[in-house]
Amino acid sequence: MESENQPETMSIPCDVPTSARGYGWMLGGKDNYEVDRKFMLSTVPSFPEVVDICRQNREFLYRAVRHLTREEGIRQFIDMGCGLPTDNNVHQVAQRFAPDARVVYVDIDPIVLAHGRALLADDSSTTVIMADMRDQDAILDHPDVARLIDFDEPVASLFLSVGHHLVDADDPRRVLRTIVDRAAPGSFVGFSQVICEDPVRGATMTEHIAGGGVPWQTRTPAEVDVLLEGLEPVAPGVVNLVDWRPDPDQPPLAPVDPDLVPYLGATATNKEIYEYGGVLRNPGA
Repeated sequence: MESENQPETMSIPCDVPTSARGYGWMLGGKDNYEVDRKFMLSTVPSFPEVVDICRQNREFLYRAVRHLTREEGIRQFIDMGCGLPTDNNVHQVAQRFAPDARVVYVDIDPIVLAHGRALLADDSSTTVIMADMRDQDAILDHPDVARLIDFDEPVASLFLSVGHHLVDADDPRRVLRTIVDRAAPGSFVGFSQVICEDPVRGATMTEHIAGGGVPWQTRTPAEVDVLLEGLEPVAPGVVNLVDWRPDPDQPPLAPVDPDLVPYLGATATNKEIYEYGGVLRNPGA
């Protein structure tokens, strides 16, 4: 649904890569530019794991949202840094298991807003807003959030494959806790981010991606654990996402672009870079 306070004219950056478009390309999406493809193709020779990682995170989204709706009774979701629409978006998964589920998508990329508006034009239970996930106060004050989210009821805030876009200067602990600390007992955070167990290689990855204009901080598992202190992981904990309640029968993803096919399967042999995360409960709830 379109919000009255969102601009009709949006400047879509075409001269620098964006996370949403690059991520969407690795999921088989077509809504990207040459600058996005060139940047990803400059990244994968040194870090081939990122193609698998992106797709594994998307598969985790399905399992996490299914768990939250079916096992935890969550009916409200705020998806931070949601990226471009593709198959099995949060609202589609949630409403498959709970038709009354409501979803707010949040992204800073104008192209996400444009495509989200088109996708959700006839859906009164789901909306997309253009906002910076680091500015949690602006998100909480947004009229579409007020329209769809009742903070007197449990809420799940999702930060899926966006933790690496929250650098330490952004105070990521504050960002991750804002919603669940305001929301009713029984609220959750879904979180994942790219990690590297080798700090030196992780620093090289950070330098390359941040140098391309995408905010980025690769962390170690221990550094992520510090960010999540105070939140209580549900089983099996905060882990490599392929180990979070794996389900071989979940819906398949779209095939990747032929240029990315050579990098599929890299995580089977390269074990030090992977997507790390889980579903966490506010223990005060």
